[in-house]
Amino acid sequence: MSDFYDVAIIGAGPAGLQAAIHAARRKARTIIFGKIEASALFRAHLENYFGLPGKKDGKEVLETGLSQAQNFGAEYLPQDVVSLAIEGPGFLIETETGDHYRAYTLIIATGVSRRRAKIKGEKELLGKGVSYCVDCDGFFFRGLPVAVLGSGSAAAHGALTLKKITSPVYLVSPELKVSEQLLAELKEAGVEIIPAKAKEILGTQEVEGLVLENGEILKVKGVFIEEGAKGALQLATVLGVALDPENMTYIQVDRQQQTNLPGVFAAGDVCGPPFQVAKAVGEGCVAGLKAAELASKRRKEHQS
Repeated sequence: MSDFYDVAIIGAGPAGLQAAIHAARRKARTIIFGKIEASALFRAHLENYFGLPGKKDGKEVLETGLSQAQNFGAEYLPQDVVSLAIEGPGFLIETETGDHYRAYTLIIATGVSRRRAKIKGEKELLGKGVSYCVDCDGFFFRGLPVAVLGSGSAAAHGALTLKKITSPVYLVSPELKVSEQLLAELKEAGVEIIPAKAKEILGTQEVEGLVLENGEILKVKGVFIEEGAKGALQLATVLGVALDPENMTYIQVDRQQQTNLPGVFAAGDVCGPPFQVAKAVGEGCVAGLKAAELASKRRKEHQS
């Protein structure tokens, strides 16, 4: 367990990196969690940003931004965050490797999922056994067989959470990309890892099974799709952060990028459209400055 950081930033895209630059420049002890390759910009190009003529490679822009943040003193940990909790004068952060960190303030800048239905039956059975949030819906599947689809830390932790509620739990992934420690935890918990690709979700009024690419059918009542890192909404809502009341899709913030929960800020696509780098960077700037300012006050109060 480390000492308190002033500012912990979840997400290494434009919003998160800009927040890190401003927080670190204010001499706040800053740490960035996430992977720049998870940013939507990483495999895209940038050609409508002020002061950058022509078409810029997104990967290059992100790498430059990360370097800037580190040069100002920010630390970078390329790991996914799997849980957040309020603890003492700040927050407790758990990463995919099971390590814990503490911070006086948080900035959520994980972006939003642009995932579309890829599996037959997924869209039709959404809310009828298909879910994108284990933390939200897992309780409803007590005593029922379930499957988790995904290859990253979110899928692995989702499967571990479900195993505490029900059994059997299948983790279906053609290529599971998690740490050795997490893999060992899955095996110890009794999660059945299926090295295959899901092809179709069966059912009419509710989920009745999952068809694998090899033709095998898993008789499950629930299918949880947990791709990549833990989504912002999963992390935020469990913590108690409010979403926009109209659509319950984005994190609600004020003009200072502050959420309803003191000490928690949000910036970038998680706050809603337009999904543009310019907006993300601007919000990251504000969040970084305000988080650093609040962290300074909390640190002095905590240490006095």
